[in-house]
Amino acid sequence: MQDPLQFDLSLMERYKSPSQKVRAMSEDWVQKTVFCPRCGRFLSSYENNHPVGDFFCKNCLQDFELKSKKNRFGNKISAGEYNTMIRRLKSNQNPDFFFLAYKEGFFVNDFIFIPKYFFTPDLVEKRPPLKETAKRAGWIGCNLLINKVPKSGQVFYIKNGERIKKEEILRQVQKTLFLKEKKLSLRGWTLDVMKCIDLIDSKEFSLDQIYAFEKNLAQKYPDNHFIKDKIRQQLQYLRDKGYLKFISKGKYKVE
Repeated sequence: MQDPLQFDLSLMERYKSPSQKVRAMSEDWVQKTVFCPRCGRFLSSYENNHPVGDFFCKNCLQDFELKSKKNRFGNKISAGEYNTMIRRLKSNQNPDFFFLAYKEGFFVNDFIFIPKYFFTPDLVEKRPPLKETAKRAGWIGCNLLINKVPKSGQVFYIKNGERIKKEEILRQVQKTLFLKEKKLSLRGWTLDVMKCIDLIDSKEFSLDQIYAFEKNLAQKYPDNHFIKDKIRQQLQYLRDKGYLKFISKGKYKVE
């Protein structure tokens, strides 16, 4: 009996290119295995080279794009042409992302869902243009800096070869769904404060611990001269949305 975390190796016979083989096998695995992170129903696949994504949910009407790579993800993942990615982030047609890392033998080691509302333009790294001698001279690619996404936005289906319970996956996605309603131009501050909370590495934290990131945030937002006020505003927003719980004066807890 085939391991449920292994690709269907019989698909390799249909393709010559190693990248085509991995793409076919990884998409087949997702199609057969992965459920929609919003509603829990199974996904449908688009035809190859569809401009919006690789999969969609008939119930949620949401699109998903799959990025696969061998071994660990690292801090960044290659994500196509830079200007195209920036336009997609600013549009209503931007898909959510699935990231799949496989190991030797084509076994899935990690599978992560990151909702589209966790990506802002500053998480897209512009790569140098291809040299004039290249087939696509001048082409500018990009990387998605997934290490800068808050932990709550990195929803694991599989982590180090271990499956996460479906109920936990759906709960974690629902927990941050409020970010979808926020405009892209206003979302950066919220995500930055969420990332600061992650760096404290504790469920409970104080206002002073968040204030410790004031200089870092001031460097990112040099035109804002009221950093502490903005931090408190974002904590209030996160509390109102149920992401945080107010414990006592200057004390918070991640729900």
